[in-house]
Amino acid sequence: MTALPAAALAARAQDVSPEIVTDILTLVRHETSSYDLPGLAAGLDLLHTLAVHRLGRPDHAQRHPGGECGDTLALTYTSTGTGHVALVGHYDTVWPTGTLAGWEQPEVSDDGREKLSGPGIFDMKTGLVQGIWALKLARASGVPVPTVTFLFNGDEEIGSLSSRPVIEEVAQQADATLVLEPSAHGAVKTARKGCGIFRVTATGVEAHAGLAPQDGASAITALSEFVVAAAAVAAPGKGTTINTGLIKGGSGTNVVAREATASIDIRVSSEAEQLRVDDALDAIRVSDRRVRIEIDHAWNRPPMTLNAASARLLALAREVTREQGRGDLPDAAVGGASDANFVAALGLPVLCGMGAVGDNAHARGEFIYPDTVPAQTSLVAGLLGRLAEPQRG
Repeated sequence: MTALPAAALAARAQDVSPEIVTDILTLVRHETSSYDLPGLAAGLDLLHTLAVHRLGRPDHAQRHPGGECGDTLALTYTSTGTGHVALVGHYDTVWPTGTLAGWEQPEVSDDGREKLSGPGIFDMKTGLVQGIWALKLARASGVPVPTVTFLFNGDEEIGSLSSRPVIEEVAQQADATLVLEPSAHGAVKTARKGCGIFRVTATGVEAHAGLAPQDGASAITALSEFVVAAAAVAAPGKGTTINTGLIKGGSGTNVVAREATASIDIRVSSEAEQLRVDDALDAIRVSDRRVRIEIDHAWNRPPMTLNAASARLLALAREVTREQGRGDLPDAAVGGASDANFVAALGLPVLCGMGAVGDNAHARGEFIYPDTVPAQTSLVAGLLGRLAEPQRG
């Protein structure tokens, strides 16, 4: 087979773009909320079937049970090159099952470009499909390609609680990891904030709100004080943000609340800020000392920075985009975290944001630009060709 030049590979991706988009919409039409285990199981079956349809049966397949989370599926396709690349992406979404029924589909964007919308289409079902098609196109291009392990996990949106050890194990076996998360308006993501999801519990004293309010110590009032004080710990100039996203508490309007809880999302750009936030939150005191405050410091993902190994991987990706006539590939630092954080923390080569071009992640109206699908797919396909040889000594 004669190897396709870079421009021909990009053109081939353009030719099959309607099929790629059809596969994307097929996945989007099956809802996979992080908390809907039956929906996740069926969605992973659909994704597995799609991979087999486009690539044939994998040489190795393993489904790792997720327990209370969605399962993680590893599919390995051995190939002609001696390198090994992990393509990582999550199939769970933030959208509750049933959201699709009321979703409005825009036809064009404000600048006249077509866009496609749907729950999870941007974050990140488009990236999953583009990854599958990238290997298909790379195989058909006539160049050696590496062994590829796809890793599809169903719990990324809730912290990759069960899939993290699988991701780390696969990444350590691979020469490079490409995470198929959405791009930053076409830029790959080389730095991400670390994140924590802290649970704060306030325990007070119950009392009748009308007969003996003085005997009570309100957990809700104390927790409210804590939340306001916690917000003041944020330091946006240093990249540290703090958001209380959930609060629960109390048993009735006429009862001084005995217990209340808050879930707080914390993002940091450095380990130093992580330590500062820990100390600052522990130092918060509420006015009613009868209320006990307990903090679960649940740091979920370490900050991701561009290590030397990832910098070399970025340089290869930039060579691919130039050869395909796209010019230089931009990179970006973003506030969101992903499974790439785990890989980077191990000092391993990883690029994130190799997936969709669009916007509005986690918001109604999230969308992709379908005219970018061929370029993003051919980028990953071309990079696979560059990674046919081992990249680590």
